[in-house]
Formats: sequence, C-alpha cells, structure tokens
Amino acid sequence: MAEAVVGELADLELPVPRRCPFTQPAEYARLREQGPISKVRLAGGAEAWWVSGYEEGRAILADRRFSSDRRKDNFPIVDSDRAIRERFRSQPPSMIGMDGAEHAAARRAVVGEFTVRRLAALRPRIQQIVDRFIDDMLATDERPVDLVKALSLPVPSLVICELLGVPYTDHDFFQARTAAMIRRTTAPEERQRAVDELRAYLAELITHKESHLGDDLYSRQIDKQREEGTLDHAALVSMAFLLLLAGHETTANMISLGVLGLLNRPDQLAVIKADPDKTPMAVEELLRYFSIVEMVTSRVATEDVEIGGVTIKADEGVVISGLSANWDPAIFDDPADLDVERGARHHISFGYGPHQCLGQNLARIELQIVFDTLFRRIPTLRLAAPVDALPFKADANVYGAYEVPVTW
Repeated sequence: MAEAVVGELADLELPVPRRCPFTQPAEYARLREQGPISKVRLAGGAEAWWVSGYEEGRAILADRRFSSDRRKDNFPIVDSDRAIRERFRSQPPSMIGMDGAEHAAARRAVVGEFTVRRLAALRPRIQQIVDRFIDDMLATDERPVDLVKALSLPVPSLVICELLGVPYTDHDFFQARTAAMIRRTTAPEERQRAVDELRAYLAELITHKESHLGDDLYSRQIDKQREEGTLDHAALVSMAFLLLLAGHETTANMISLGVLGLLNRPDQLAVIKADPDKTPMAVEELLRYFSIVEMVTSRVATEDVEIGGVTIKADEGVVISGLSANWDPAIFDDPADLDVERGARHHISFGYGPHQCLGQNLARIELQIVFDTLFRRIPTLRLAAPVDALPFKADANVYGAYEVPVTW
C-alpha cells in the first residue's frame, strides 16, 4: 500500500474480513501506521473516515458534534441500500440511534435495570443457568460437543429472556432473525424480512404485556410510561428490539471466543484456574483482544471538527474501528499478545462516552461466571478440532465462531 495522504481514499474496502481470530487484519495495522484517521471506502461503496487510533476514537465517541442517528444520509452503514436507509427513517429510533436530550431521556428510563447492585442480585440465577447447561453437557455421551449450541448461545439468551420478559421457548425464532440481520452477506431483502418479522413479534409481545404486566423490564417500562402519561407502543417496540438483539448476540460470541482464546493459551488459562479473583481482569483482556463489534461506534459529523490533525467535515461519516483502537500499540504494549493480567479495562469494546453500552456489566458477570464455572467443572476441556478448521463469522458485523467443538 502506498503512503496515504490525509483525505485521499485508501486503496482498500473496509471492514476487512478477519482471517484469524488471534490477529488483526494486516491492512488495519498499515492504516494505523500511516495515521490515526484515514479516508476509506466501505463495503457497499460509501466513503467514510476510518479511525484507527485509540485516543482519536475516544475523543470522537465523547464529542456531541458526532451524531448516532442512523437516519442521516451519510451515516456509515455497511452494505446498505436505499430501502434499508428508508426503513431506518420510517421507524422510531432505538436508543442507539438517538442524540442529546432524546438519548439521555431514553437511557435514564432503563438505566436502573442495569445498575451494578441490581445485576449483582442476578448472580445466583445466572449461576443456576450456567450450571444447568453445563449439567446437560456432562450428561451427554456424545463427543464432541458444540460449545456454541450447548453453552455460548443458550446462556445469554435465557438470561436476557428472563430479564426482558421474552418467552425463552421462542429463542430459535429470534436467534435466527438476529443472525440474519448481522451477517454482511445477507441479501438486503432477507435482512429487511428478518427485521420486520422480529419487530412484528415484539410488537405482539408488547401488546400482550400492556394487558398482562409481569415482573420484567418490558412490563416495568410499560407501567412507568402509563404513570407518566407517555405510553408509546412504537417506541417500546424499538427499545425492545435493541435490548433483545444486543443482549444475547454479543455475549454469546464472546463466550465462544473467550473459551477458544483460553484453550489456545494454556498458560493464560492456568492463571485464572489458580486464582479465580483474576477472572474479571481476564474478561477485560478478552474483550479487548477480540473486539468483536467493529462498527457499532459509527457516527456522522454535524459540523466541521478537527480530530488528530484531520478536519472531518459536516455530514461526513466516521467509523471508529474497535479492533484497531484496542490494538493500538501506543496504548497497549504488545497488543497481539493475550495477557489476562494486563488490566485492560480502558478498552473501548463497550464504546465510550454517552452511548457506552448499557448492558456491559451484565455481559461481564455472565462471562466471569461462565469461564470460572466451565473450567472448574470440566478441567480437562479441550478443543476437538484445529483452530484453523473452525468456521468463524468473518461475514458478520459481530465477530465470533459458528461452531466450537470441544471434548474432555
């Protein structure tokens, strides 16, 4: 790649599919070496600024001059077409696509559900759920077991279903739709159909809860809005859509990759086996190392802004690459090395600033419980296939593994 000139289009299309779960694409490293911010072409043809630098990425995520509104013309969406853009505009925005006071109000409405104290009270139930699925793994005589189906996907799915008030019996339905939505190779019409079907399902569920309140997040939101005289069915559906999608897909992929990463590095696994108090620190490093969500931190400038010596003009799209930022050697020494004692809690895998992930503490608790319990109860767990033979989600906006065969 020739030396880049700021503002000139880099000679590649992003994001680049990952070729290995344990490395960043070489193209990302080269872009970052040329400068923390580069003009690129996204898959689908749109131009945007690609932010590789950690400090520059955090600055943008904390700057209210950058909008999260997906309805704006130049908001960077990979593989989008006009129909998808119009679909965003025709529906009430979810919290992730709001700005300013509107976003702050939507976040305040649900933030109480995700406090450290409230989630700590869920620990015993999460432990029961993890133990239940590990019991099922140990009870089977079949080997190998696909960790994705046996543990990674069902644990966060059941946890989020119970928290939100979604029947777990419907998990096959919503998991299939969310999987189609996050694959970049999904045809636009298929993606639209998946979105429509999931929204229709949640609209029916919210309608049912409006007359049958329960002890769950969706019901409490309905009850609160009624008391305030602000009941908005369509907005509730958009909120339900975001929380269900974000609440299981990301954590499921992190369980799979986290187990894979630890099994691939027995020396690092030995650290948390010897001292489970270090598991929270290991979780942070695994989150940094894999950086599974590449483009959720996209933005569009609302005015001209100078960041890192580059002027990003009003209405230009910006993508903060979580993987590039979390592998920035100016911040993380030897970032390609998985070091569970690194102390990497300042990563941006949960974003940064006003839109920092609402459910991050729930994800942390689930990951900690899964890793500690799995390796304690199945100490001889090992991969049943070479890493390079596993099918990874290089085609998805949330990176992970389609299958992780294990045995013991």
